[in-house]
Amino acid sequence: MGVATCSDDMKYRAEIDGLRALAVFPVIFFHAGLEWFSGGFVGVDVFFVISGYLITTIIISEMAEGNFSIVNFYERRARRILPALFFVMAACLPFAWLWLSPSDLIDFGQSLVAVSTFSSNILFWMESGGYFDTAAELKPLLHTWSLAVEEQYYVLFPIFFFLTWRLGIKWILILLSLVFFVSLVVAQWGAYNKPSATFFLLPTRGWELLVGVFAAFYLKYNTYLKSHTFNQVLSLLGFSMIVYSIVSFDDSTPFPSLYALIPTLGTGLLILSAVPKTFIHKLLSLKPIVGIGLVSYSAYLWHQPLLAFARHRLLGETSEALLIALCIAALGMAWFSWHFVEKPFRSTQIFKRETVFALSFSSTLIFATMGWYLIHQSISTENNWSSDVRQHECFLQGDEEIVHAASCYEAKDGVLLWGDSHAASLSIGLRELYAEGTPFTQLTQSACPPMLDIEVGLRKTCDQINRRILNEVEKSNYSKVILHAAWVHPHYPMSKEEFKQKMILTLRALQKLNGVQVFIVGNVPRWSWHPYQIGKFEEDYLTISQFQYYEDKTVFDVDEIMVGLQRDYDFEYFSVINSICTYSNEKRYCPLRLSNRYIYKDWGHLTRYGSDFVASFLAPVIK
Repeated sequence: MGVATCSDDMKYRAEIDGLRALAVFPVIFFHAGLEWFSGGFVGVDVFFVISGYLITTIIISEMAEGNFSIVNFYERRARRILPALFFVMAACLPFAWLWLSPSDLIDFGQSLVAVSTFSSNILFWMESGGYFDTAAELKPLLHTWSLAVEEQYYVLFPIFFFLTWRLGIKWILILLSLVFFVSLVVAQWGAYNKPSATFFLLPTRGWELLVGVFAAFYLKYNTYLKSHTFNQVLSLLGFSMIVYSIVSFDDSTPFPSLYALIPTLGTGLLILSAVPKTFIHKLLSLKPIVGIGLVSYSAYLWHQPLLAFARHRLLGETSEALLIALCIAALGMAWFSWHFVEKPFRSTQIFKRETVFALSFSSTLIFATMGWYLIHQSISTENNWSSDVRQHECFLQGDEEIVHAASCYEAKDGVLLWGDSHAASLSIGLRELYAEGTPFTQLTQSACPPMLDIEVGLRKTCDQINRRILNEVEKSNYSKVILHAAWVHPHYPMSKEEFKQKMILTLRALQKLNGVQVFIVGNVPRWSWHPYQIGKFEEDYLTISQFQYYEDKTVFDVDEIMVGLQRDYDFEYFSVINSICTYSNEKRYCPLRLSNRYIYKDWGHLTRYGSDFVASFLAPVIK
């Protein structure tokens, strides 16, 4: 990140390396979750400006002298970026293989392919809720999105200069100004309307690089400001703008919107005015700070894998002291890779151009192949112990499915299972129970609990679907209706009272159905981490208080509410937790796996084995 350096004929600016240190520390501490660095993500924006400045300085200097070569340009980029990147990726592989769950290993394999092709920003945009999503901190290669943005910029920018250089500097600056304006306007709109795409993609980040580009043009054709007082004030202002962003911004700040002008223009001011004899120049030129700046690229590469793998290995139970220690360790590892990997590959005497290109191409191919292997191997592993209920024709997965589900309503008697994806998981065991003699119908919709008058974030037609199901029950001769769901879930947040009232509305509607027995199945135990990972490091039985999915323990509120409703409404309630978990020393212990077979495929969905296991407890109640 921000690894561009001045060419040999350009004057070295120690304060630029110091500025890199100012950029990398906040990013590292932000990813560590330290409170004082809530806006530390702006360090990436500082890097973008630095890259824009240094790369442009190199290109326009060589273009002006008539000796610019695209081959030389990409050779320098390969020498500076790829060796350390591939070294860190290789170091991640054994830990990913040992510690990640199959689903996480699939994600890691995808990131290997994307990083190798410098498209990881596109991958992370497409697969997640955003950079600030809780799950993002568990991705070892999440931070490579910024490298992808820079590499995409490196591809386009030299071509732009080749096409426009003959037009003259004036027209080049006019065109770049237009791009800057459009990019900033789109970023401002996108930060509020398409925040994830806006955060990760080049079109809405380009204007930040262009801040550095304009600084490079100014210093190429103008001298530094001669007023010492003016330089002193502007450099202090620029430094303050960056620091303000670091301590004041947080994950609720729309970004990169106009807010991003504060750290980026601040960086531009430092590049223009942090000249010798100013206070900021002296500060950023201190040897320890310059030393950190020199290894900042490697530090940036190392910190996220260290933090992510620690969180995976310790199942999220990482103390602040440990996270700080890992940040310090990242600096030590950064020095190692800078000294033994970065520096040797930058030497044209040690590694010739042909060798650099050959190693770059072969390494890209190797890591992309490894990524594909991990993806397919992990899919196979996960399928071996997880359920395949999501492929069932009556598991509806989108709002449009409401008009395509006619075949699911054909059975008119027997048993009906009504619920969400958790009910779909349970359906495997229930089908076995009713395999002979009793028709079994499954009507389940992802993220849509069987309650009336409910609208959820993922399924805008949830209430419409549920009322259609209820209407089908009214016209049919089902003898039993079984309701099951993840009754309390982030997709449909409700207070305890709201949940109770919606259940009453549903139960009243069901009571109007003559001759239908209603069974409600409570939540299965829910885990704060992937069971497959927990099982690598922990016992088969775990306290639900330790690994409970919801901190407010709403998983127990469901039992309490349902038992209370039984006094006024005619239905049978089955508490899964009370049935499969045990008490010991005033703690509740719930099974994670039995006979080395996992009960859960993720935080709360049952595996095929888990579905059979829970259904065996249900059998005496619902048969």
